[in-house]
Amino acid sequence: MTHPLPHTAQHGAYHVPERDAVEQTEILDLDAEVLAEHTASIIARLPLETTPHRIVDLGCGTGAGTLALLEHFSEAELTAVDSSAAHLHRLREKAAAAGAADRVRLVRADLDAMAWPELDTPELVWASASMHHMADPDRALRQVHELLAPGGLFAVVELAGFPRFLPEGALEDAPGLEERCHAALDHHHAEHVPHRGADWGAKLTTAGFIVEDERTITVNIGPTHTDAAGRYALSSLRRMRGGIASALTAEDLTALGRLLDTDSPHSILRRSDLSVRTERTVWAARRT
Repeated sequence: MTHPLPHTAQHGAYHVPERDAVEQTEILDLDAEVLAEHTASIIARLPLETTPHRIVDLGCGTGAGTLALLEHFSEAELTAVDSSAAHLHRLREKAAAAGAADRVRLVRADLDAMAWPELDTPELVWASASMHHMADPDRALRQVHELLAPGGLFAVVELAGFPRFLPEGALEDAPGLEERCHAALDHHHAEHVPHRGADWGAKLTTAGFIVEDERTITVNIGPTHTDAAGRYALSSLRRMRGGIASALTAEDLTALGRLLDTDSPHSILRRSDLSVRTERTVWAARRT
């Protein structure tokens, strides 16, 4: 699970160019490490009636949700679906390192295709930061409804926006830079990712689900000096710059460049006020 990136998906629910997927691998792993506690807390609070033995992770990426689900449900077997061979290869490595390789089935598939692969009949389907990238999310929701076992649960997790890392008003030489970057990214997403910010509760109801829980979780980590948080901020802002550079002034691009220059004394890696702030909204919906 991770945050939306400029015209790419954090998780490969739809077709992602393989070159982009390879570049995403590091940031997905960092996202999993930095936000691991919050992912675990979301899973622990799912309103499950029984412990699931069969789970599907739609748009699994490199396995942030996959491994957290396997850890929480120690007897479950999980099918992880992604369009990227690079993501699935990395997930295979991580599952083996965790001693869970025999509990994971990897399926490479484009979930925007009309026909989905055979995914058994799971009691729990997990989709984190992937549904808004579907070409036709309403059709995908109906397919999940048919896929689930009767009484099964569908957990949709979406980030409310790109994470923030700097104090309000920073940088010193470009006050408000991060807010201007976010405004440019929001404009980009409005054009290229039209389902971001959708009313998933209403969509789930239309697809035949009963929404049993909807809640927003605030993530606020830091200020922190952990290596992972610093690298997460660096990788995230680099990818953000790639999508919004044309919308920034020359002065803002220069200031952002100093922030992302690992050799600069102004690098984000050297800031003592670095934090990770975002929100996740979780919908838990049941097939009746």
